[in-house]
Amino acid sequence: MKEGGLDESIHGGTLHERDEDQIKGEGASCGFSTRAHPGVRSSAPAEAQMPMSDPAPRTPCTLIKPGKGLQHLDLGELVSYSDLLYFLIGRNIKVKYKQTVLGGLWAVIQPFFMMVVFTLFFGRLAKIPSDGIPYPLFTYSALIVWVYFAQAVGQSANSIVGDSSLITKVYFPRIIIPLTPVLSGLVDFLVSFVVLVAMMLSFGITPSPTALAIPLLALLMIFTACGTGMILAALNAKYRDIQYTIPFLLQLWMFTSPIVYPASMVPERFRLVYALNPMTGVIEGFRAALLNTGPFPTGMVLVSCAVSVAIFLSGVFYFKQVERYFADVV
Repeated sequence: MKEGGLDESIHGGTLHERDEDQIKGEGASCGFSTRAHPGVRSSAPAEAQMPMSDPAPRTPCTLIKPGKGLQHLDLGELVSYSDLLYFLIGRNIKVKYKQTVLGGLWAVIQPFFMMVVFTLFFGRLAKIPSDGIPYPLFTYSALIVWVYFAQAVGQSANSIVGDSSLITKVYFPRIIIPLTPVLSGLVDFLVSFVVLVAMMLSFGITPSPTALAIPLLALLMIFTACGTGMILAALNAKYRDIQYTIPFLLQLWMFTSPIVYPASMVPERFRLVYALNPMTGVIEGFRAALLNTGPFPTGMVLVSCAVSVAIFLSGVFYFKQVERYFADVV
C-alpha cells in the first residue's frame, strides 16, 4: 500500500517481515524511515537508516515487526485505534437491526421465549425448585446473562474469518475484531435487563443492597466472553472445524451453568469446584443481588472471578501470539 511516499506491505496483522539480506539488497532504491509505530519496533539495521550516497531517488520504507513479551499488551495502541473500534461497534448494531420489523425487540424475544419453554418443562413438569422465587423470574434473570454470553462468544469466534477481507488489506490491532461483538452485544443485554426490572416490579420483588455488585458481575461476564471469544477466534482462523464445535460447546456450557436449576442443588462440598465455571458465580450473583434468593455467594463469585480473569489474560496472550499468521490462513 503506497500512501504519502510510504511503502507498506501488510502480512498477518503486521507489515511483512522480509529477510534482512533482502532488505539490504534493496537499499539502493529504498531508504528506511525511523517513524515510530504504536506497539511495534523497526528492525532496520542502523547503517540502512543513514543517508546513502547514491543520488538516485529513494522510496521511504517502514518495516514493522510484532512486539515481544509484555509488548503484546499494548493498551496505548488499542486506545489510538479507538475510533475504529467505535465504528465497528456501531456497524454491528446497525447491521443487526437494519430492515427488521421488530427492531430492538429481538433483544428480548429470545430470552423471553426460552423462559416460557423452561418454565413449562422444567418449572411445571419437572418441578425444579427456584429458591422461593417465581420460576419465570428465576430463569429469566439467568437467561439474559447467558444469551448475551452465548451470542458474544459465537460471533466473536467467527469474527476473524468473517472480516478476512479487512484483515488482509490494512494494519490495525487485530484484537479489535473479536472485541467488537462482545461490546456491541451490551446494547441487547441492557434492553433485556430493563425488562427484568419490569418483571421484578410486577412480582413485587425489590433488589437487595448487594445490587451494587451488579457492575462487577457484568464486568466478569464481559471478561469471560472476551477471553473465550479470542481463543476460539484464533483457533477458528486456522482450524475451520472449530466453528462446528462452538454450538455444541455452548449448549454443554449452558446445562452446566445454574440456569434452569439453582446452585443450591449442588452439594455444598462441591460448590467451589462448581464455581470454576465462571458463569456460575455471575448468574448466582445476579440472582442473589436482584432477587434476594439468599446470601450473596461471595466464595463462588471470587472463584469465578479468578477463573474469568485467567481466561481473559490467556485469550489476550494467545490471540496476540498467533495474530501475525491470520492473513496467511483466513
